[in-house]
This record gives sequence, C-alpha cells and structure tokens, in this order.
Amino acid sequence: MKTTLAIPTSSLRADLNGNVIAPDDPGYDEARGVFFTGFDRRPAAIARVADASDVSRVVDLARETGAELAVRSGGHSRAGHGTSDGGMVLDLSEMNAVEIDAEGRTAWAQAGVKAVDYTKATGEHGLVTGLGDAPTVGVGGITLSGGVGFLVRKNGLTIDDLLGAEVVTADGELLEVDEDNHPDLFWALRGGGGNFGVATRLRFRLHEIDEVVGGMLVLPGSAEVITGFVAAAEAAPEELSMIANVAKAPPMPFLPAEWHGKPVVMAPMVYSGDVEAGERAIAPIRALATPLADMVRPIRYPQMYEGPEGPRPAYNAGTNVLIDALAPGAAETILEHLETSTAQMAGVQLRVLGGAMARVSDGATAFGYRAAKMMVNIAAMYGNSAEGPEHEAWASSLATALSDGTPGAYVGFLGDEGEQGVRRAYPPATLERLAEVKRSYDPDNLFRLNLNVPPAVR
Repeated sequence: MKTTLAIPTSSLRADLNGNVIAPDDPGYDEARGVFFTGFDRRPAAIARVADASDVSRVVDLARETGAELAVRSGGHSRAGHGTSDGGMVLDLSEMNAVEIDAEGRTAWAQAGVKAVDYTKATGEHGLVTGLGDAPTVGVGGITLSGGVGFLVRKNGLTIDDLLGAEVVTADGELLEVDEDNHPDLFWALRGGGGNFGVATRLRFRLHEIDEVVGGMLVLPGSAEVITGFVAAAEAAPEELSMIANVAKAPPMPFLPAEWHGKPVVMAPMVYSGDVEAGERAIAPIRALATPLADMVRPIRYPQMYEGPEGPRPAYNAGTNVLIDALAPGAAETILEHLETSTAQMAGVQLRVLGGAMARVSDGATAFGYRAAKMMVNIAAMYGNSAEGPEHEAWASSLATALSDGTPGAYVGFLGDEGEQGVRRAYPPATLERLAEVKRSYDPDNLFRLNLNVPPAVR
C-alpha cells in the first residue's frame, strides 16, 4: 500500500459544491469501489465533484500536495485506474447532466453520465450518439479512449461525433476545446485517454436513429459457426454492426439447460435502417445454425442498453489485438483455449470493424489504427488475485496465437500493460505527437493513473 498523504479534507469540503468522503465517513467503503471489485484500494479522500470549479480545486490540491490523482467516470478500467491507495479520487458520477439541442442535432453531456442514461435522454428525441455496448460505462471514459460500439460501422467511433469539450488541465484551468480552440488538445483527446486533463463536459453530434433491428442472437459455438459469423459480418452492409462473444454458456434462463457450460456465440447486434432490409441483412447469421435464443427484433435503439448487467467480477485478465483477418484455424484455437481456461468466466470477443470508422483519415484523431478490419478482445474473469499471472498468461498466449503481426491494440480495452501497452495502442508518429501535447498541457505528468503517455523531454 502506498503512503497516505495528509490531505486537508476539512478545507476541501468547505471549498467544494460537491461532497468529500474520507476513510472515517459513512459510505466510504462503497464510494471507494470500482466496477472490478477486487481492487480493494483505500484513497485518502474521494471528491464527488459537482461542477468544473470543483474539478479545478481537486486538481489544484493534487498538484500542490503531490497526491496520486485517480479520475473516475464510470469506473470500468480493467486496471483499476478509477481508484488509488493513499491518493485522491476525483469522482465525476454526480456530474451527469445532458443538454440536448434536438433541432441542431447536438448534445452537451457531463463526463459522469452513464451510457444508458445518455442514450435514453437523446432517444426521447429519436436521436443518438454511438457509444459502447455496456450500459454503465461513463461517457467520459469511453469517449476519450475512442468508443467502439453498436454503430461503429454506420457512424464511426464515438470520437468521430465529438464536436468539442470543456477540459480542466493540470494547472487547474478550464479550457474550451474544439477544432478552432486548442486544436492540438482536441486532437489528443480523441483517442489519447485521460492523459491531458479532466473532461468535464463533452459536445456530441446526434444522428437521427430511432427504430432499429437489434438484440441478442445466441448460436452454438462451433468452429464453423464462428468462421461463418465473421465472414457474414464482413459481407454485411455498414448499417449492421455485430459482436461475437465466444464463451461457455452461463446459466442464463433463456438458454436451454443442456447448453449451460458449452461453447456458444452470444451476438448482440444492431441494424440501423429499414426493418425489412435489416431482417435480410441478419438472415445469413441466423442461417449459420439453429439459434439457441433469438431476441433480435425491431426495437427502439435505447432498448439495446436496457436490462441488468451481470454480476461484477473481481478481476479481469486479458488484452486485445487489432487484426486484418482471422487466420485459418483461428476458430479452433479459440475453442481449444476456452477448454483450458480455469477462470470463472473466459471469453473472446470478435468485432468486425471498417465502414465509417475506416473512412476517417489516419492522423485526424489520436485513435491509432483506423484501417483495422477486426478487434479481438480476450478476457478471463477471476476472483483470487493470486491467480492473476495464470490468467494473464492464458490471455497473452491466445492473443499471440490470433495475432496476424499487426501491432495495434485498442486503448479502451487494455489493462495495466505499461509502456508496451502504450506502444501497442499508438503508432510511433501518433505517440510522438501525443507526448508533445502532454508536455504542453501536463508537463509534470499529474494525470498518470491511466495508460500513460509521458511528456516529451527536451
């Protein structure tokens, strides 16, 4: 455990419009927790900020005291970056307002709003910004990492709809950032993560999308189905984005009991367009095998985020690779690795990309690998920290087996991979540019509890 610094919580309380929670306060244990429950860290103070002035005060205090600063939007970091031992947590969860200009097709969202709540608010106007696929992720975290979700082929990444932001930098200053104001910082925010400041509000473009064909299709997890799914996803129109989650079936009530514990493909999908065209586009997927469950139907887009999430795991070992294609035999390799995993839950997620995401030029944003055809995300959920090396080795072995030599990775799904992870997430020229922006806005690396880009040295 790191040494706890003397942080003046009483004066901080007096300075903030929000709330400060210290170790002796009621609710401290709940407030210090993050999505992955195994990160049992004890911050010296948790500041549930109410506005940008609160954020500036907390940033100033962290800089003045030298305290480690954890910035938390939704708290879903695989590496537990949303909390700290002995440092300060800047908790954005109470900053969750959404302001919608339906006529102008834009929205301002505070960075602590959850994806489900933002989508529900914009959906009341038949409008949407593409976020991720998990309801409770914070809009701030997913946006700064890029944002790969249900509309990635139709409308691109979340950052492709980011029009501007309000950002508190390491000196406590609040900046308005867009293409015309601090364009270097605006470039870096779109894919560079939380390295450059605290985004307090984000301005998004909205698309007119209301009814879609969407939901979950579950198929038997054979090599033929996996290979066929990927081929069908690659051939599908851009209006269709799909995710193939290959795992042993959990005991879900909508799955036949005889399939519990056997490999399946759980495939959430969205077709954004005409219902009849959507049914035609999805037909090749349904034809791969007799579905074990078919919940794909005409729905309103916000319904994709409805329903409870599963139980929160303690830890999540894993990594991801961006590749051009699955190699011959890759499906068999995935199934073989699933059989050898000793994790509570292990899975491989296949996302066919392309479309609008790939039409944005390399270098237009800090997102590293626009031309990647597919993302392979590997995860192993487990409960005992001592098992971590075993599950990380399993995930690394599978990633190596599935990699086609492309060095890329998506920063949003990386864990604590240090310098190697940073170099996988960003091509050399992008990383060099990010380091220069870091030097301009955070030369002392105050915002370092992330997949960290150190400031350039001159």
